[in-house]
Amino acid sequence: MVLVSTVIPTRGRPELLLRAVNSVLAQTLREIEVVIVIDGEDRATELALERLVREDRRVNVVALGSSVGGSDARNRGVDAASGEWIAFLDDDDEWLPGKLQAQLEAVTASTAPVVIGTCKIIARTPGNDYVWPRRLPKQGEPICEYLLARRTLSRGEGSIQTSTFFVRRALMKDQPFKSGQLKHQDTEWLLRVGQLPGAEAVFVNDVMAIHYIEEERVSVSSKANWRYSLEWVRRDRHLFTPRALTGFVLHQIAPEASEQGEWRAFPMLFFDVLRHGKSEARDFAIFLAMWLLPRRRRRRLRDWMARRPALRPLVHSR
Repeated sequence: MVLVSTVIPTRGRPELLLRAVNSVLAQTLREIEVVIVIDGEDRATELALERLVREDRRVNVVALGSSVGGSDARNRGVDAASGEWIAFLDDDDEWLPGKLQAQLEAVTASTAPVVIGTCKIIARTPGNDYVWPRRLPKQGEPICEYLLARRTLSRGEGSIQTSTFFVRRALMKDQPFKSGQLKHQDTEWLLRVGQLPGAEAVFVNDVMAIHYIEEERVSVSSKANWRYSLEWVRRDRHLFTPRALTGFVLHQIAPEASEQGEWRAFPMLFFDVLRHGKSEARDFAIFLAMWLLPRRRRRRLRDWMARRPALRPLVHSR
């Protein structure tokens, strides 16, 4: 009997994918399956998986004839899954062996009507390792504000990363990832599901996954397409509280515009926040720091701070 189905969308990264799949097969929970969705023609990935498929019946491959994008690839994986629970894993991340068992125990112990299981992660960058999130949600704190209303300059204060999602398959069938969403796929889903009555994020308060951040590699989520992000927040403003909208515009969209040298965006973003957001002085301080400091300089500052003895409790080094 399959209790948990792991869904992994992938394309063009067979070496990383094998690391991810092996971390699933090494789980202490054995009543599992792995549903790998190859998003478009990718013979190299199919060949890399042949031995695993032969040797382990828990490995299933869904090969799509053409690319449908991350959201729809994950939805196809859910359709093909047979477990009561769904756990998502990005093809360039990996899990620690007890991850699924710990999350299954946590979510089944919850009495919340809508459960979003998650856990702490190691965010592994070329410069250092960090434990995310640095804090858990406060009682009654909306999920959108927990994720987006940043209080510090560096990332990871509030975090529910896609490779930590652990939810009922019935919830994913009722609330799939938004088709055609080019960026912020996980954020859009979390904000939407977080508004359902009784929705609650259930954390395993231990590190259970490693999220690899290759900061110089271009991906769909890292492209500085700030106009797309702004169009999305304007179109789906109902998903944001005023505090969350302020955080998203000032702390995520603004740095993307700055990286592209789009100085004309400054007053536009500022006006959007004044009109629809709810701001504090620190929001604008973070906004200015992100606007004026290039991303690489912020990363160097982050890594330097992580190596300071007084700040080491915030960092996990391996």
